[in-house]
Amino acid sequence: MPASFIGRLRRIQQSKGTALCVGLDPDPARIPSARRGDRSLPDAVLQFCRAIIDATASYACAFKPNAAFFEALGPAGGRVLHDVVAHIPDDCLVIADAKRGDIGNSARFYAESLFDALGADACTVAPYMGRDAVRPFLGREGRAAFVLARTSNEGAADVQEACTCDDTPLYLHVARKVAAWSAEAPGSGGLVVGATAPDALTELREACPTLPFLIPGVGAQGGSPAAVMDAAATDDGLVLVNSSRSILFASEDADYAEAAADAARTLRDALRT
Repeated sequence: MPASFIGRLRRIQQSKGTALCVGLDPDPARIPSARRGDRSLPDAVLQFCRAIIDATASYACAFKPNAAFFEALGPAGGRVLHDVVAHIPDDCLVIADAKRGDIGNSARFYAESLFDALGADACTVAPYMGRDAVRPFLGREGRAAFVLARTSNEGAADVQEACTCDDTPLYLHVARKVAAWSAEAPGSGGLVVGATAPDALTELREACPTLPFLIPGVGAQGGSPAAVMDAAATDDGLVLVNSSRSILFASEDADYAEAAADAARTLRDALRT
């Protein structure tokens, strides 16, 4: 029987002493010219991501490649994404940030593409279409689905807070559903909760004490590492704190890999205090 995702995450975090997840969002416009050179764009993205992984892996427990940046490369994008995932070391988990969410039959094939073809350990899922859209991602032992609850973007409050179910905000209703679905599934359910909404983060941890949280919004979006850990990190509730742009593009010059390593180490240390 495969080890549970939560068990694997706990072991990696304890052995490496880090809750940091490095997001791989390789914006072609920001890839340093020293890396681009005369390479094709897909090859430049691949080499850039490999260099970032090599520079930051010792400070991270996971990497989160964002599918959109690879899909935008056209036919070569799938190959680049697979090569990037293959380069991630075994002591880091892979979270495919694809935000899938479709009817059950389509969701089943999305799950196969992310877990079987790509080899991801976890993925992000949108819950709007309900249980049958999420269930295929929870059906794999050893894998996890992080479901969007209260996200970090500016427009999150337009629906996630403004809409209510049974007199509770939609994001809290979603979280409770995910906890119930996860309890009945072979895989692990988790929540995507933004660092930019600290009150919601606290509320969601109280409502879902054992679900792992994937927490974006620290770094370029202004979330506080200390506030995140105080609100959400507990013995039973693990967190993955994601940072993308502030690590990837800590420098856009030839020293970008060294700058990324420094930024990753700094954030790892901030998450420890």
